[in-house]
Amino acid sequence: MAKCDEGYLCEVCGEDVASIADSDLYLRYIIGLVDPELLHTSAERHLRCNPSLAQFIVDERFSPVLMDGKFNKRHLDHDYVRQREDWVTRGYQRLREVAQLDIPIIEYPLPEVIDRIRHRSGLEG
Repeated sequence: MAKCDEGYLCEVCGEDVASIADSDLYLRYIIGLVDPELLHTSAERHLRCNPSLAQFIVDERFSPVLMDGKFNKRHLDHDYVRQREDWVTRGYQRLREVAQLDIPIIEYPLPEVIDRIRHRSGLEG
C-alpha cells in the first residue's frame, strides 16, 4: 500500500485498515463498485467488517465469513451466488496481487472494469 493510502480507519470497527489486502474499499474498487473518481472520498472497512460482500470470497487464504439474516448467501438464488462468488473472489485475488505490485491505481481493477472505465471516459483503444 502506498504511504498515502495508509492509516485509513474502518468505519465499522474503528481500527486501522493496515493493508490493502484487507481493504473492502479497494476490493469494491477492483470489482467496479467504487468509481475511481470517488475512491478518495469513500468509506473504508476491513473485508470482514462488510460481511454482505466478504461472504462471497471463496479462497483458501480467506477464512469464510458468515452473514446473519435473509441476505446470507445460503438463502439466495444458487446461480446468483455462484456468479457473485466468482466475481468477488476474482476481485479478492486481484486485490492480493496488486498489494505486491508497483502499478498505477487505475490498473488495479479487473480487466472488464478497466474496459468499462475506459468506455465511459471515451478512452477506448
